[in-house]
Amino acid sequence: MITTSTFFAPCPRGLEPVLSEELEGLGAQAIEGTHGGVTFRGPFNLCYAVNLESRIASRVLWQVHRGPYRSEQDIYRAAYDLPWPTWFSVRCRIKVRVETRHCLLNSLDFITLRIKDAVCDKFRKVGGLRPSVDTTSPDFRIHAFLNEKHVTLYLDTSGEPLFKRGLRKISGAAPLRENLAAGILQLSGWKPDQALMDPMCGTGTILMEAAQMARNMAPGLNRRFAFQKLTSYDPTIWRQLYRARRSQEAPPKPLAIYGYDKQAVTLKAAQTNLKAAGLSDAVTLQQVDVLHIHPPAEKGIIVTNPPYGMRTGNPTQLATFYPQFGDVLKHRFPGWRAYVFTADPRFPKLIGLASSRRTPLFNGALECRLLEYKLGLGSWRRSKRNSG
Repeated sequence: MITTSTFFAPCPRGLEPVLSEELEGLGAQAIEGTHGGVTFRGPFNLCYAVNLESRIASRVLWQVHRGPYRSEQDIYRAAYDLPWPTWFSVRCRIKVRVETRHCLLNSLDFITLRIKDAVCDKFRKVGGLRPSVDTTSPDFRIHAFLNEKHVTLYLDTSGEPLFKRGLRKISGAAPLRENLAAGILQLSGWKPDQALMDPMCGTGTILMEAAQMARNMAPGLNRRFAFQKLTSYDPTIWRQLYRARRSQEAPPKPLAIYGYDKQAVTLKAAQTNLKAAGLSDAVTLQQVDVLHIHPPAEKGIIVTNPPYGMRTGNPTQLATFYPQFGDVLKHRFPGWRAYVFTADPRFPKLIGLASSRRTPLFNGALECRLLEYKLGLGSWRRSKRNSG
């Protein structure tokens, strides 16, 4: 009997070290960061805990096969040989997704079709019926990854992506995914006993993640998971884990977490999201233009995702705004640390501050940077607009 399972947890690129540390804290073993995620091992029930607890993972994929291939028929046979009918009911809807890197085969669509056929053929042989395919709302997602030599098959234990916490009711025009926001907070080194401010909070994603962290709220407490539809699912173990985790939450109280935005409609959306999450009393919100803000505490940490060209469509206006924002940080926030997440390559040049660290991160396929600024004497530089 196999007592240890292998899993892969994808995450936003650049957050693999943060996820590895998180998984280690949850009891995972044989942790290995790879491109865009982390491989780890443990008892199968570990996936219950990781789905419930992980702030950084996008999914938890259970590895069910890894082996060599040379043709599409090899991939079909590998999928067909797996005991799918023992893992989930024929009434469950499925979706197959294929990703490749240096794959020697030409058609991803044909590989996807062959894997789907293999799963359905196995069900038909065992029970005479086959599962339905649903590319929009499947019960189970089957992931395949192919490199030049090996095919790896996974069964997704999460269902909807883990960054969908089941809390946010309103999204902005370009929302920051929750697990990316949580990773940025982790990289900033912020602790709940420190003041935290997002001066351009939008619909409040960074604020919500910080408030959940401060209250020790597990991010998966308000949603369901695909593993709950597995035939091996043990509801007793899940209930024990869920209740134990819920009991660890800190009682509601105001926190030193502050959010500002100049748009009333955006700030109202943040209020709605925080209220739905039970966090409205934890965060202080105020409608203020970022250029007019003042520090709510003597020292603290700023974490923000300012607008950039792809979101506002006005690069000329931003070229004026960035140095103004730098002046606000320089003159009003000595003793603070600022962490600015941006996809705009002009930002570091225009803000007029010297960053102490630049961390490459990806927001989906979009390459970004998390810039650290230690605000105080010597933290700024002469920008081009003031040089002569």
